[in-house]
Amino acid sequence: MEKLKPNPANSSPLTPLSYLERAAVVYGDCPSVVYNGTTYTWSETNTRCLRVASSIATWLGVKRGQVVSVISPNVPAMYELHFAAPMAGAVLNTINTRLDARIVSVMLLHSESKLVFVDQLSVKLILDAVSRFPANTPIPRLILIRDQDAVSSSSSSSSKLTDSFYCEYEDLVERGDPEFQWLKPANEWQPMILNYTSGTTSAPKGVVHCHRAIFIVTLDSLVDWSVPKQPVFLWTLPMFHANGWCYPWGTAAVGATNICLRKFDGPIIFDLIQRHGVTHMCGAPVVLNMLSNTPNVEILRNPVQILTAGAPPPAAVLHRTESLGFNVSHGYGLTEVAGIVVSCAWKNKWNRFPATERARLKARQGVKTPAMAEIDVIDPSSRVSVKRDGLTMGEIVLRGGCVMLGYLKDSTATAKAVKEDGWFYTGDMGVMHSDGYLEIKDRSKDVIISGGENVSSVEVESILYGHPAVDEAAVVARPDEIWGETPCAFITLKKDSRVRPTEKEIVGYCREKLPHYMVPKVVVFRDELPKTSTGKIQKFILKDIAKTMGSSSGAVAWSRI
Repeated sequence: MEKLKPNPANSSPLTPLSYLERAAVVYGDCPSVVYNGTTYTWSETNTRCLRVASSIATWLGVKRGQVVSVISPNVPAMYELHFAAPMAGAVLNTINTRLDARIVSVMLLHSESKLVFVDQLSVKLILDAVSRFPANTPIPRLILIRDQDAVSSSSSSSSKLTDSFYCEYEDLVERGDPEFQWLKPANEWQPMILNYTSGTTSAPKGVVHCHRAIFIVTLDSLVDWSVPKQPVFLWTLPMFHANGWCYPWGTAAVGATNICLRKFDGPIIFDLIQRHGVTHMCGAPVVLNMLSNTPNVEILRNPVQILTAGAPPPAAVLHRTESLGFNVSHGYGLTEVAGIVVSCAWKNKWNRFPATERARLKARQGVKTPAMAEIDVIDPSSRVSVKRDGLTMGEIVLRGGCVMLGYLKDSTATAKAVKEDGWFYTGDMGVMHSDGYLEIKDRSKDVIISGGENVSSVEVESILYGHPAVDEAAVVARPDEIWGETPCAFITLKKDSRVRPTEKEIVGYCREKLPHYMVPKVVVFRDELPKTSTGKIQKFILKDIAKTMGSSSGAVAWSRI
């Protein structure tokens, strides 16, 4: 057997782009993308992607390995470019539409992007971004994604704004060759995706993934979530957020109907679920919170599968969401691993537990997905696995085929994250339970050390979310002359809450459910909490506010901002 070696027949490079080719054959006449009054079939989507890829490679002259960026919400062009750009040999870079011009400019310069596709409501953003380029720096060609259903506040001056664009997206569709032989990767380690981290505390880092990694994590996610053939997938997760956790490619693999929407809120989601018979959707815990707080909604007639990740979801939010008819699956991943790599694999025996206990178990991140090699929680100093007692905290580490190639032009940051011991260090702190299930407790930088005790801000927040009047909660460290640090809670209240709790009542509520050293010493009410462009609460801003409040020693203080 030792004479049998890899050969061209058994070593074809893995790439998720092949899913589209198959979908056009198997599901050719079935709906692929639905957006307002427009519906495409899988055959049409395949042809449109080939045409756009042809135009990118031949008409626009983008070469293999060069970066093509996209600034767009979840519209058909955004979906198609997940295939078309890499089919042209380019590296796809999706940019968050909610970023400011300064950050967008930094990303475009750092990636040396050659082409930028821009949604019509982001025209001012891109023009402001490129205007910040240093003198004599080449500006990438701009392609306008026009949307007749989008309403622009600057429609009167739109013609002047669009003068800077080379052409429109549909021009590429019309000019492109429907028989284009798309550029398959020379090898599966060839870069395919560039995603920038949120950059909430420092400059964003460019995460590079290869075709192999995206192929693996896409199939892995479909298997782990038990996605059937031809589901109806509602795009409540931005495709610019880690490429929608790789589901643009995954939905092609199973011939799904992709329901695209430009923006959403609770009523819109419930309307689309009913109108299209939605079966699957993804979203951060903020989406679950939105759904569970939507007024005057009926329990769903048919269960909808919803996958949540991005931040530890409070058990109370999980419970409220499932009471509406959603079946919530919980996972964990990072930009650096492209998708969901840890999931709370459900055990049938847990169905016999009370609803609150089921929600508590589901709030845990869980175990490695089938294609992930290994996960662990280790002591950062000794690099030894922590006790499986659900109490001893350590850093979460991962290894597997979907770990990034590295950070673009940043070997120092790459070496810090992917170390010589073969682990990717996530920077997330967690515990390992006796049953082998992982649970995140905090980011390493967000753990509060009070009197020598480690306080998990996530655990305190989970208790706060259980209060019927609390809408959102964030807990950070506040300086303390005696204890070093003490928990400080920032919360927003539900707008329709009939009873507005006092600060003292919130503290009393926590005292009933937490050890006293974990109880917030300060409660700050705010109209809203600061968030990143991906919807994550910006704790570093709240930490700065807490520092300006001074020491919390002495009597319990309450404030209202």
